[in-house]
Amino acid sequence: MASVILKALREKSLLHRHPWIFSGAIAKIKGHAQLGETVDIFASDGAYCGRGAYSPHSQIAVRVWTFDSDETISPEFFRSRIERAIRSRHRLLSLPGTAACRLVNSESDGLPGLIADIYGEFIVCQFLSAGAEYWKQTIVSLLSELLPVAGIYERSDADVRGKEGLPEQTGLLWGKEPPELIEIREGDYRFLADVRRGHKTGFYLDQRDNRACSAAYARDAEVLNCFAYTGGFAVAALAGGAARVVNIEASADALALAQKNIGLNGYSMEKFENVEGNVFGLLRQYRNEERQFDLMILDPPKFVESRSQLERASRGYKDINLLAFRLLRPGGILFTFSCSGLMHRDLFQKIVADAALDAGREAQIIQWLTQASDHPTALNFPEGSYLKGLVCRV
Repeated sequence: MASVILKALREKSLLHRHPWIFSGAIAKIKGHAQLGETVDIFASDGAYCGRGAYSPHSQIAVRVWTFDSDETISPEFFRSRIERAIRSRHRLLSLPGTAACRLVNSESDGLPGLIADIYGEFIVCQFLSAGAEYWKQTIVSLLSELLPVAGIYERSDADVRGKEGLPEQTGLLWGKEPPELIEIREGDYRFLADVRRGHKTGFYLDQRDNRACSAAYARDAEVLNCFAYTGGFAVAALAGGAARVVNIEASADALALAQKNIGLNGYSMEKFENVEGNVFGLLRQYRNEERQFDLMILDPPKFVESRSQLERASRGYKDINLLAFRLLRPGGILFTFSCSGLMHRDLFQKIVADAALDAGREAQIIQWLTQASDHPTALNFPEGSYLKGLVCRV
């Protein structure tokens, strides 16, 4: 097995069990390691630090599997980690109806680069790191053994794989092909998820709790649901008694599925309007038309892919929040989110505060929101807390 030798004093993060080693922290590599192969990690004084997957093309050159020198990286290692992750989701998996939740949440479940979500009879996986890709067949075999599923499908079509030197991949990995749409349940809500072509693995499972939260503010409200995707927040608002919901979404396919999801839950066309278009442009149009709303939801896609994009992304977040504050009636409620891991909580709050100030509105934070409990954040990996949300009263 090859070894990675760190530069002097660069083992500090590993002593705190952070699972990433950046390329700049490496002094030398002893032996030869292929993409994704396991390497031992040593401090400059020879002290053992851990064992991880090597990724020569990435800035994150090693992702640590274990800090225990007695633990080997083998099929049994992955069995243990996956079993532990599944046990921690027991409550969600045991709920009546069709379960849909995250089974494995990458670094926060001790399996860097592996995402596994279950949608009823099907598991949808993303292998986002060189190490996860290297052990793919073992992981798929274990998932098929540990859970009574009909098929396992891959959605490794994320840009991050390019940074790992890996091509994007999608397709069937085991069992039978999932149907065009899978019906799932979320409490009293029903949704159709497109696991083969939809965003992420098909549905925003991480917003489960926040959808339920939004319903509590929706009674008799006129709701503007921006970046609506397939209508998750729209269904929650209508279930909460909203008078009417306007969904804005750039994708015609997503809006078509949103319409199906709203109908699936028993709501008629009179209760909602789907508008295909650019959110920024339409919010300006509504401002010019002096339209107003009681509840607004801003759940944009990730604006920040790298630190170099942070300033531009901050302007984007401020722009949409400023427009939202101007469109809300006095006493109105804003649910605003950032799913960008590089957008820190304090900075996001400052951006929203500056937007309210520039809009000439006073606002209060009445609740902080984050990702659902099946998307945990390991204490030694704060980067895992990527979803930030504010509920503001204007």
